[in-house]
Amino acid sequence: MQRQQTPLLSPTLGTQRYLESFHFGLAGQGKKIYIQASLHADEIPGMLVSWKLKQQLTQLEQAGRLQGEVVLVPIANPIGQNQHLMDVHLGRYHLETGQNFNRHYFDTFAEVKAIVEPQLNEDLAHNQSVIRDAMRQSLATWQPTTELGSLQKSLQQLSCDADVMLDLHCDFEAALHLYSTYYSWQGIEPLARLLGSQANLLANETGGAPFDCSVDMVWQRLTECFGDVVPQGCIAATVELRGQANVTHQESSAILRYLEWLGVIAADGQASCLPEGTAPSSDLGAVEMVSTPCAGILVHHVSPGDWIEAGDVFAEVIDPLSDRVEAIRAVQSGYVYSRNGRRIATAGMLIGNVAGSAVIRSGYLLAP
Repeated sequence: MQRQQTPLLSPTLGTQRYLESFHFGLAGQGKKIYIQASLHADEIPGMLVSWKLKQQLTQLEQAGRLQGEVVLVPIANPIGQNQHLMDVHLGRYHLETGQNFNRHYFDTFAEVKAIVEPQLNEDLAHNQSVIRDAMRQSLATWQPTTELGSLQKSLQQLSCDADVMLDLHCDFEAALHLYSTYYSWQGIEPLARLLGSQANLLANETGGAPFDCSVDMVWQRLTECFGDVVPQGCIAATVELRGQANVTHQESSAILRYLEWLGVIAADGQASCLPEGTAPSSDLGAVEMVSTPCAGILVHHVSPGDWIEAGDVFAEVIDPLSDRVEAIRAVQSGYVYSRNGRRIATAGMLIGNVAGSAVIRSGYLLAP
């Protein structure tokens, strides 16, 4: 294992932060897997899972069982780790700018397309190398002027040449679920099966330019432009490890089994098999984002993992001054995969998500 420190741009006089990454195996040998955690800095379950993975990968490397490269970033957001206000950790948004830490990643597509167009041929291995070199070149020429920009650049440089990219997150209160793209789903579905995920939300265009789309969607768009001469260069997913209070490292074993399935870890004796069947998936546009019409005490009627029918009560909002009780009902039937952890609602607040079957949304599909 090699430990690497990448300095971030200093935001003020007398301060300096670093992004730390842990590198296992040999670069250029087999597939490259990139795993990061806690990009939303107050989402801690992934940080613990990555720590457990670090211990397990160290043992696997010492035993000579790594057949690829794994880059692990347990704390993907050192900026957000230092955002506390009156004993409350505020890690989703950058306090200086209000920007969500998982939005607005640098889009390399136009520059990469221009660089590779005259170089592509019928050799897929050659084309893969050319495209990855172009991504590195595009990111190297980008010169951020803020600490947040330098963090985003560092994360993208570590991950841009990965075969598989996993971004570990969590929700407020949730069942385990995944976000991915139609482009990546075939390669991510085995991971969803191993994790037992019953909500896997897919979209090739989500809006907001989140981290997990910063590489695979470049490959997908290049394929649209140039066709089959572009190989599948990266598959990616955001893995939501239940809720903020579910700080356990139980999912690390499933991730290791996935790496074994990918051939990055050599099997020890009999190779582990994937669970039977296929993990369910639905379009991200089929997610009903349930919100409150008014303020009041929030009383949930359903829990993560429940199935709800159209018209059923998702929650009630109670005004203790006027005695108004507002029932919030689901528009469609579906799987409840998350709900808000707050119990006092403001008007228009997002209180939960239901994965349905009919597409009911378009355009910007992500939470704020």
